[in-house]
Amino acid sequence: MMTNLFSVFDPTSSVMNLSLNWLSTFLGILLIPLSFWLLPSRYSLLWNKILSTLHKEFSTLLGPTSHPGSSFIFISLFSLILFNNFLGLFPYIFTSSSHMTMTLTLALPLWLSFMLYGWINHTQHMFAHLVPQGTPPVLMPFMVCIETISNVIRPGTLAVRLAANMIAGHLLMTLLGNTGPSLSLTILSLLIMGQIALLVLESAVAIIQSYVFAVLSTLYSSEVN
Repeated sequence: MMTNLFSVFDPTSSVMNLSLNWLSTFLGILLIPLSFWLLPSRYSLLWNKILSTLHKEFSTLLGPTSHPGSSFIFISLFSLILFNNFLGLFPYIFTSSSHMTMTLTLALPLWLSFMLYGWINHTQHMFAHLVPQGTPPVLMPFMVCIETISNVIRPGTLAVRLAANMIAGHLLMTLLGNTGPSLSLTILSLLIMGQIALLVLESAVAIIQSYVFAVLSTLYSSEVN
């Protein structure tokens, strides 16, 4: 039953054993060139406002010691996940961010690069970070174990959080939508209103989860400086 339930989200379109569903990840790129070729519109002004706000916030989180322009890495990450999550709400568009293959591919290289940079360039700071300030000497070995485990599971928590939040809403909408043909007209109208409310909620979740992923990645980066 569970296999059939989640198999709705499996990649199915393929040519010569190459899955074409993952190409939907790059559909957001089609929306970007419009702001370069058209006169300034509400869409481009709104997007520029969002990007400038994110740049200020990420620069604040990274701190004054960060490299100039490093916030744009996380802005690009936010944009990629946002477009992917939002376009996945449309019918017949594959949501790749609901799969661990996609989310872990984003989270693991980021975390690994932060760890390598921190341990190579700021080794003493990374060792000091394993023991929070004010920890009693008796608890220091336990705190080192706890901090090490919390550092190691960070890419997994980033990936699982995004994938679980995206697939949960899609799964609920799919389950409710499949009951439509067997319902009466009155209950069907209530179901449609519920589906619209769920769609609005999923739009908010798509924005929030992309923001959370980018902010947590920024915080992990700021810890290694």
